[in-house]
Amino acid sequence: MSSRNLAYDDNGSGTPLVLLHAFPFDRRFWDGVTPSLVSAGFRVIAPDLLGFGKSACETTWSIDDQADAVAKLMESIKIPNAAILGLSMGGYVALSLAANYPKQVSSLILADTKAAPDSPQARQGRAEAIDVVSTQGVAAFCDGMLPKLVAPNTSENISKATRTLMNQPQSTILTALAALRDRADRRPGLSAIAVPTLVLGGEFDAISTPQEGAEIAAAIPQGCFVQLPGVGHLSNLESPAAFVQAIVTFLKN
Repeated sequence: MSSRNLAYDDNGSGTPLVLLHAFPFDRRFWDGVTPSLVSAGFRVIAPDLLGFGKSACETTWSIDDQADAVAKLMESIKIPNAAILGLSMGGYVALSLAANYPKQVSSLILADTKAAPDSPQARQGRAEAIDVVSTQGVAAFCDGMLPKLVAPNTSENISKATRTLMNQPQSTILTALAALRDRADRRPGLSAIAVPTLVLGGEFDAISTPQEGAEIAAAIPQGCFVQLPGVGHLSNLESPAAFVQAIVTFLKN
């Protein structure tokens, strides 16, 4: 496997829907919603992004590199265009695809994500996270990150299941933190997105707030915003039924 080939799952038939996972997860992140999306009539393609899961990557990468790899995957499996769904880091990759490969994006779903770059405070947080990963290891980093990802009232079962999905190689975590820190400001390009776009935001998402989601949707000509009640940053894991319903309603209309 070359360093730019992605491992992926490909299930169902019908309209292609590409799912781009959050950090620090892999394609198993989507296991709870894939069967429902397939049942709704979609061909669901869920890759492990570069360095995550079973997608080997021996070099550092940027968010744009991730988008390049997804575009290459789509070409290799003969999908000229697809609905692109990205959550958090996956949303950054989706916005890069929309900017750099617009013909491959038939519609866009941006879940719990940002168009703005890291603030100075967020960049400091990345530096501290890199230090934790480097000195204390991935497990300590993930243990500290988990409470920020889910709503305060999320069940213990969901929290435990989420934590089991978070382990990735130390090198991947370090590369990802730098790539997230250095990602482009996508706000100037939002008005150029020419496809229907759904922005989803968890009511209690403290990382990508509902207000930020609404602002992204307002800046996209065919954008709309849906707030998912009672959930935090990982809306697909915390409320899979509502997450799927919002997506299916959007894509079927």
